[in-house]
Amino acid sequence: MSTFEALTKKIENKEAVIGVVGLGYVGLPLAVEKAKAGYKVIGFDVQAARVEQVNMGINYIGDVVDQDLSDMIKDGRLVATTDYARIQEVDAVAICVPTPLDIYQQPDTSYVESSSNEIAKYAHAGMLVVLESTTYPGTTEEIVKPALEAKGFVTGEDIFVAYSPERVDPGNKQFKTKNTPKVVGGITPNCTKVAASLYRNVLEGDVHEVSSPAIAEMEKIFENTFRHINIALANEMAILCEKMGIDVWEVIDAAKTKPYGFMAFYPGPGLGGHCIPIDPFYLTWKAREYNYHTRLIELAGEINNGMPDYVINRSMQILNEDGKALRGAKVTILGVAYKKDIDDVRESPVLNIIELLNQHGADYKVVDPFVTSFRSCNTKVETVELTKELLNESDLVLLTTDHSNFDYELIANESRVIFDTRNALKDFAKPNKYIKL
Repeated sequence: MSTFEALTKKIENKEAVIGVVGLGYVGLPLAVEKAKAGYKVIGFDVQAARVEQVNMGINYIGDVVDQDLSDMIKDGRLVATTDYARIQEVDAVAICVPTPLDIYQQPDTSYVESSSNEIAKYAHAGMLVVLESTTYPGTTEEIVKPALEAKGFVTGEDIFVAYSPERVDPGNKQFKTKNTPKVVGGITPNCTKVAASLYRNVLEGDVHEVSSPAIAEMEKIFENTFRHINIALANEMAILCEKMGIDVWEVIDAAKTKPYGFMAFYPGPGLGGHCIPIDPFYLTWKAREYNYHTRLIELAGEINNGMPDYVINRSMQILNEDGKALRGAKVTILGVAYKKDIDDVRESPVLNIIELLNQHGADYKVVDPFVTSFRSCNTKVETVELTKELLNESDLVLLTTDHSNFDYELIANESRVIFDTRNALKDFAKPNKYIKL
């Protein structure tokens, strides 16, 4: 029996031990799903506090069901560790570590590199290694594969390497890790087959096989670049519509009645999260290697990155109409998470808005039912409760995240001036001074 056949058999029979490196927004849900599917799972993370939480069955990721994590820990299906030597025990491992941009807007692959090197130290023949972190086309073959082959392994014969992009959408009630279709591209056909076999035994969503890791890597970048550019178009339309006295939200609602050829994207105070504001710039960086300038992506980035400034300028105009300056004005910010109904503030445009409010000397308070505290300008900021008194005393209520559990009736009835950047109050009676993005 070949190494490929032996590993495939272990996966099919649920005898394989699965490793997940990185227990964050991507890794922990994946580890739990693999454990629920009947595999023994070892989660690896450099943060000892996070490992301790997992081993105590304490959930810190919104898309993981508390009881599922607790059950998997109690049943011994899932265990977490900081000890990478335990890679020796696993038959397949997924790398789910961050891939941020550095201060020069260039990819920081240090987490992928260190994870690959740690795995290579303890790798053995008959192992599958899958990179899931979003990255530029070529990463799997330029970083992961060489680290393993430096230990003497032959890819596709005694060790198997593939790329399968994560598609986590925090807060999505319909699509979770379990039922979202998966794309898999291996370095060799056998690499693809064995990786696809693992995902088919874990997930309910379709597993789509592609011919190489680079195809799968580019596919993920394309997904997020598509959204990045279309959101930029919606933002530019919002700016133009405001100048023309047209309601952009009504325009979009009218356009989406067309059953073909149009997909609705909406404006907002800027882009947030770990994907859309970051991933397209992995592609712009890689494109330079081929002497190509990705003009559309970079222009979309300019528009989206400029939205917090636009929100502040509009806020100044709104206050000026009442004879007030932003400096010293009492501003209540509703929502700091980058999207509705989650506690994630990564890359949230609201952080930029808060920084600008600081610079202009505004007196602001932040309300967010999902976030108790966050850091802004190297300072810890505590969120406050939404009350009638808070709204009454505010010179401006700035609605930046449309959480479902905000009391919109209270907001509409008790606010003197609202600047709604999310069209959140569309179904409620409006106060005398109500302005939409």
